[in-house]
Amino acid sequence: MISRMVVKRNNRFYNAANRFSFGVHQWFGQSQDIRAEQSVSEQKDYSHVVPRLASTVLLARDGADGIEVFMVKRHHKIDFASGAMVFPGGKVDDDDNDPALKLYSRGGDTMSAEQFSLAVAALRETFEECGVLLARPRGEDNLVSASRLLELEPWATRLRDDEATMVEFIEAENLDLALDLLVHFAHWVTPPLMPKRFDTHFYLVAAPEDQVAVHDGSESVDSVWANPEETIAAANAKEVTLVFATRMNLAKLAFSASTEEAMETARKAPRVMVSPTLLSFENGIRKLEIPAEAGYGGTVFEVLDKPAMPAEKA
Repeated sequence: MISRMVVKRNNRFYNAANRFSFGVHQWFGQSQDIRAEQSVSEQKDYSHVVPRLASTVLLARDGADGIEVFMVKRHHKIDFASGAMVFPGGKVDDDDNDPALKLYSRGGDTMSAEQFSLAVAALRETFEECGVLLARPRGEDNLVSASRLLELEPWATRLRDDEATMVEFIEAENLDLALDLLVHFAHWVTPPLMPKRFDTHFYLVAAPEDQVAVHDGSESVDSVWANPEETIAAANAKEVTLVFATRMNLAKLAFSASTEEAMETARKAPRVMVSPTLLSFENGIRKLEIPAEAGYGGTVFEVLDKPAMPAEKA
């Protein structure tokens, strides 16, 4: 029997069994290659694969029905999270840790080298993937205006095509990166069952009011301002595809009634690494465990759907 845990947050109730169930053909954005006949002990071990650092951004705003977050639909030809609705983000580049960027940023002074590169990658990916630039004109307090952003748009393409670095961009346009606006939201590492692994940090940030977020048309083919609860319901109805980490972080975001509340909660929360553990796989149901202190309203979540890939092709 599937346990049904009800969690009360902000006078709202969530049925965790429905809320967190997800299609097992996707696990943290990668295709499952596990045969239905295999037991947990028979799974391959890829713990020797060093996860690649990556950053993801939850660009949030307050809508008529509560908090909304910007999401893009991944191109179906991309390996990671193919065809799924995800938050903008990507791998950390070597140039994201250029020491010169420290001179052109606000909020990075107390960060370690790794934290700094993750934060820079978050801002770069946000600019490349959805055209939102979290940067200020040098010496000013306000973010770049919508009119200035139009002038800077060609840089997003150059950065995406590796024709320019962040240092070149920031120096040429006399900008400061607004790293101080990012709030660490979550930390997920792909389980060692997968040969392609990522060490991903999720950041929450309030969307600039006068900048318009759009998808880039290459890595992502569609975009939407999504209500977390409605998006989870759409995934349960198989109207959209969500990978496990995305679904869980949508649910975590839904615990808050506003962007300000979500950011304040995230600031106070401990940083807990989540790498789901496969506890069992019986009768087509996978049972996953995550740390209770990670703040997702539970520890064990059941996977109800059958794999999309037939066992004989796995």
